[in-house]
Amino acid sequence: MQPTMEDLKQLVQPNRTHRRIYTDPDIFDLEMERIFGRAWIYMGHESQIPNSGDFLTLNLAKKPVIVARDGKGNIHVMHNQCTHRGAKLEGKACGKARIFRCCYHGWTFKTDGTLMGVPDKKGYDGTDFDIHDPALSLKQIRCESYRGFIFATLDDTMVDLEAYLGDAKTSIDNMIDRSPDGELEIAGGVLRYRHNCNWKFFVDNLNDTMHPMVTHKSVGDACAAYIKDLPNPDDYSREADIINPFGSSYEFFDEMGVSVGPYGHAFTGGQMSIHSEYRDIPDYMDAMHKAYGEKKTQQILSINRHNTIYYPSLTIKGAIQSIRIVRPISVDETEIETLTFRLKGAPDEMLQRTLLYSRLINSPSSMVGSDDLEAYVRLQEGLQSGGTDWVDMRRYLGREQHPDGNMTRAIGTSDISLRNQYAAWLDFMTHEDKKKAA
Repeated sequence: MQPTMEDLKQLVQPNRTHRRIYTDPDIFDLEMERIFGRAWIYMGHESQIPNSGDFLTLNLAKKPVIVARDGKGNIHVMHNQCTHRGAKLEGKACGKARIFRCCYHGWTFKTDGTLMGVPDKKGYDGTDFDIHDPALSLKQIRCESYRGFIFATLDDTMVDLEAYLGDAKTSIDNMIDRSPDGELEIAGGVLRYRHNCNWKFFVDNLNDTMHPMVTHKSVGDACAAYIKDLPNPDDYSREADIINPFGSSYEFFDEMGVSVGPYGHAFTGGQMSIHSEYRDIPDYMDAMHKAYGEKKTQQILSINRHNTIYYPSLTIKGAIQSIRIVRPISVDETEIETLTFRLKGAPDEMLQRTLLYSRLINSPSSMVGSDDLEAYVRLQEGLQSGGTDWVDMRRYLGREQHPDGNMTRAIGTSDISLRNQYAAWLDFMTHEDKKKAA
């Protein structure tokens, strides 16, 4: 039975959430309608569709959509549905098209969605059919781009994208600034990793800094032992450079800090994170100094954030130039996509480090992500038991440290990120009730 507004309001409290929000299929369906159907959802990067006719297809709130660049270079997000009989228009995940042609009856559409042709048109003589009727073109979905990152929303009343991102958008800015040419491009393919759990467990985990010392202890200990046994402990591999910080202490993660903002966005880190002690790549530093000068280069690279969450669909790692995209499938199934960026003007070794990080941490055969997935599955299964109805999130409750622009800053192992996300969750889920009250 679909929960009422009053039911929903009881599921999120200031210091805890009810297990139903992770296990109830009816609540999942409402999330697709009221969260993924209203928030700004990440669609892709402009570098994935650089030329006219390039397109991607994906689902937005379980609705098939096309993201395409038209003949004038403009980007559109459109319902992937022929306006004749309703068939899904484009079946490929990506590609290049001169036109979109329906496989059923051959109606054709321009890459901006405009209906351009129907077979045997004389059959419509004497009817009210008008090929120029806008209703017969593909239905457009509101989309905006922030510095190449394309988002879309099914809610025409939602604030504009830049206002939605708020101060969290500085993580995108910093990732782009790390390019000597000031530009990014997708490179290296995509890692898709099917998670047998609710989508929120993955998002919850991103800024949960209490788990590495437990969940990732074995890999952290193994890495530390490897370094200790080297003849020269300073001569360790790039893999150890990446994995070693996952064995850090509670004090380390406390010092990282966490910042939260409106709409559920958040990031861990600041001046330090698990990425801040990576060894320099000399050619990269030379390119940055040439592009920006030493002072500005130091300013750019001094920002070291771990995960930035653009709730509910995107997380980025600016310091390592990778992103992960949340694709909910059902109440207990989620697909996570990892993509990597090339910093234009940077040596190829930078991209190789990014790809190495993704293989080690984010791939299905990774040394860290598999630990997390084990925890997610156990959460999904454990919360079905009903032994306890509530999920606790009271760590450092009411002990926020100081404002960080328009974001709030707290100690790194605080549960403030969870509390902030579920405040946003509740706001989205009860939005219709608030509109009626207004």
